[in-house]
Amino acid sequence: MYKTTFHWLVATFWLIIISQPVSAQTKELSLDVIFKSRVLRAKSPGTLIPLSDGLHYIKKDRDTLWKYEYSTGKKDGFICVFSDIKDNEGKILDPDDFTLSSDGSNMLITTAPEAIYRHSTKADYYIFNVHNKTTQRLSEGGKQRLAEFSPDGKKVAFIRDNNLFVKDLTHDVETALTHDGQINQIIYGTTDWVYEEEFSFTKGFQWSPDGRWLAYYRFDESKVKEFSMPMYGNLYPEEYRYKYPTAGEDNSVVDIWVYDFLTGKSMKMNTGSENDQYLPRMLWADNSGWLAVQRLNRLQNHLEILLFDPSTGNGRVVYEEQNKWYIEITDDMNFLPGGKQFLITSQKSGYNHIYLISTEGKPEKQLTKGSWEVEQILGYSASRNMVYFKAAYSSPLHREICSVDLKGRMKVIAGMPGTNNALFDPTFKWFLKTWSDANTPPVYSICDANGKEIRKLEDNTSLKAQMEEWGIQPREFFTFKTEQGVELNGWMIKPANYQPDKTYPVLVYLYGGPGSQTVTNSWGGGQLWYQMLAQKGIWVVSVDNRGTGFRGEEFRKMTYGQLGKYETEDQIELAKYLIHRGIAEPGKIGIFGWSYGGFMTSLCMTKGAEFFNVGIAVAPVTNWRFYDNIYTERYMGLPKDNPSGYDDNSPINHVDKLKGKFLLIHGTADDNVHFQNSVEMVTALINANKQFQTMYYPNSNHGIYTGRNTTYHLYTLMTQFLLDHLSK
Repeated sequence: MYKTTFHWLVATFWLIIISQPVSAQTKELSLDVIFKSRVLRAKSPGTLIPLSDGLHYIKKDRDTLWKYEYSTGKKDGFICVFSDIKDNEGKILDPDDFTLSSDGSNMLITTAPEAIYRHSTKADYYIFNVHNKTTQRLSEGGKQRLAEFSPDGKKVAFIRDNNLFVKDLTHDVETALTHDGQINQIIYGTTDWVYEEEFSFTKGFQWSPDGRWLAYYRFDESKVKEFSMPMYGNLYPEEYRYKYPTAGEDNSVVDIWVYDFLTGKSMKMNTGSENDQYLPRMLWADNSGWLAVQRLNRLQNHLEILLFDPSTGNGRVVYEEQNKWYIEITDDMNFLPGGKQFLITSQKSGYNHIYLISTEGKPEKQLTKGSWEVEQILGYSASRNMVYFKAAYSSPLHREICSVDLKGRMKVIAGMPGTNNALFDPTFKWFLKTWSDANTPPVYSICDANGKEIRKLEDNTSLKAQMEEWGIQPREFFTFKTEQGVELNGWMIKPANYQPDKTYPVLVYLYGGPGSQTVTNSWGGGQLWYQMLAQKGIWVVSVDNRGTGFRGEEFRKMTYGQLGKYETEDQIELAKYLIHRGIAEPGKIGIFGWSYGGFMTSLCMTKGAEFFNVGIAVAPVTNWRFYDNIYTERYMGLPKDNPSGYDDNSPINHVDKLKGKFLLIHGTADDNVHFQNSVEMVTALINANKQFQTMYYPNSNHGIYTGRNTTYHLYTLMTQFLLDHLSK
């Protein structure tokens, strides 16, 4: 849920500050400046794509795709000129995305993408030969999905109409590997809605490294209940129906098959007789010929990794882990060359760390240790026997790029305080480093494998120099201790012309969901809307409550079974702290959140009505019984086993406590957190005779940006609501 919720999405709109000369006078931020003029943005070097030679990366510059040397930054030839990519009628195509074949001779072009759900699309694909500059459609018969070259670049696998196809480019032959795919029934090679949303992947097929095998998912969602949404705009609204399993309801039956290009036959992997389980990841074990599959029980507290022989379908368990709370799936499973060892991250020590696992029964080895957390494995260099990873090493607020060898010797290679990100080339000789902190826009540079900066690509110096002229206040970090003795981290933006002896209206921004963070030392788009509110005299604060990430497993998972309880207590403690500090006064504390943050806002406005008097809840969950089963059951268990956990902290069941001004906002076509949540909340508020305001956005999804002026309209509404009820 949280990876794609609003507080990540909206950063794309807060692209910050300015790239042109300004006068010495402080300029005033406005919604036009933030959302319409587009002059307030940080620069980036564009998308850099590493090549496999370890010497070059490619980058589009105007109409040309150039090769650049890592070591010097000089151009070293070009791949293609995009105006050469034309269809059969000579019309220049407009690529939305592209990938190169392994030998660089062909380019797979994505055009005219069409959204399916929030993370999935279908498109028209073309094959462009970079040598003779010819273009051909990948396939006829409708748009395709997830097209991908085989390792040798001679074939392309893709999905159409829920079936899996392979195009042989050498012989110009298309073959359907499956035939019974059907919308809302059977899916091949991609995922159903809930896997896409909560296990964070859509490409449900994997080429083996030698190209002989193609492993793929099969979903039978025929028994999953449908959800319907009206789509407005015509005389009679169109009803959109799709499969959405809520908490406690049936899931798809999921199988994994492998197609053998030598025999032309498919083999089903024996993943067990239990159908009520999850298979959230599969990965070829390097060139060993074995397929690794992760198997997770319905309660998501028992993980197994199995290795399958694709010729027989038989497998064996090579790793097992159980947890008293839950286990979250990540992509941190990396096989070492030969496929006899793999890396994985786990919280079983109490903090998320890297382990080296043998597939032959040898003892596992913990490579990283300590009271800090690994965020992500970035890759493994076989030539150096070195694992590269990103970690919250020095603080939960910071991110460092680190390395550790197979003996557990670790060092920080990019550790400037703030947030460091790295994109390594396939040989791990170079990486693109992106660094920022809460008050410094991104700095991009090329570094060698030891972290030595070779050159800067973009430092946004001119942007930073002009921040003062725009009246940008620093985001300041603070820590406070609750009455329960828990230390919580937060940031604040003080109002313009701040005076320490005055109290101010305060807006609390929160998300608060499991494993999330709003309090990190990162640029985050500059928080321009909050900066604008600060210019209007509002003090803006955000605090990571219990249940959020990178402070160890106990802190993160202690909210299990009762989402909302401890998180609300901590936000109430924040309100008490603000009053005690003399920052705020009772009756002048507002709260705002989206998705999980909308759930939290609704709870704080009801259970915390003594402290929060103005609230904006956008796209909130209002009862976890309405939400999807993978996310909800991971953190709450099954409804039949935990009815009080589901109901005790449902905002719907606390509406009688509402005292303040409450604004409830939702998109009617939200496929993630259904509009139903707000409808049921409204019903409860009316039944309790509580006055409130509400706004719905027709045909908008969870991000509420569908249609002309939608985002601008939304922020105009929220801004005026806060100015009317919080700052007066």
